Amino acid sequence: MSEEDMEEVNVLQAQIKLLQKEIKALQQQQQDDCRDMTFHFTGQMQKALAYMCGRTGGRGKQTVVSRLKEEVEELEEDLKLQTQMNGINLSSCITKTLQSSGKKTVQKLCLSGRCSELVFQLEFQLSEVQEGLRTERTISDLNVVLDSSDLQSFSSFMLRLEENNDLLLFFRTLRTFSDRCDDRTRTFQHFQEKFPSVVSLPGGCRSEVMTLNHPELPGCVLFIHWSVEVSTDGAVAPKIHLLPKIPEQALQLFPLQPAGGAAEVFQSLLRILGPEAAIESVIRAAALLPEGSG
Repeated sequence: MSEEDMEEVNVLQAQIKLLQKEIKALQQQQQDDCRDMTFHFTGQMQKALAYMCGRTGGRGKQTVVSRLKEEVEELEEDLKLQTQMNGINLSSCITKTLQSSGKKTVQKLCLSGRCSELVFQLEFQLSEVQEGLRTERTISDLNVVLDSSDLQSFSSFMLRLEENNDLLLFFRTLRTFSDRCDDRTRTFQHFQEKFPSVVSLPGGCRSEVMTLNHPELPGCVLFIHWSVEVSTDGAVAPKIHLLPKIPEQALQLFPLQPAGGAAEVFQSLLRILGPEAAIESVIRAAALLPEGSG
């Protein structure tokens, strides 16, 4: 064998050794990844994955499918309990990977759902950076769309929310806001059912206004305006006001009883009695009930 042939053989042998090292490194990486994946799954799901990888002996496909079904049912039950606890019901979640290289992953998520009667949609980017055993997650480009008649009170809050990309604050505030709106709805419905001849809801039971009509004095109306305000930092507070509408002719019949003081008296009742008792006190004190009503 010539010297040139020997040199070529040495080069090929060196390349073979290099390829063998790369194959060994890839095999080790595959084993490590498999161990990491197995570590993150427990219970029936872990056994099912083990079967799929050919690591169990004699377990049939039907058994694995049955266990997977049980695992899915358990996850669905957990999701149901979480929805009942936090009041947030997600109807869809669409994920798109924008970047996946090395230790960093960037995804775009689109969520839609509802909290009581409030329907919302969210879009944001989720960045995950692996640093050793710790994973850092950050949210950016948050965009919120909320279907609500009270958007005016939400506008300043949502503007700051999107600037700060504070997704947790959104869900916490949305739940509180929804609860306060539900309180208003229940109260309005209660009075409409209890005093149907006096109470009307021009905008529906979820609107901000309830009207109290005097049965014997047409044109004399008391408006209960109940808004739910949201501050820029997510504080939620109800604002309830009594607004009287009394014709000039009626005011002349009671010159010594200024109607303007009714609003101040109502605010005092609110502080002492709370919304429901204060409204009922106004109804009874203003003699709005027909003769013989309870």
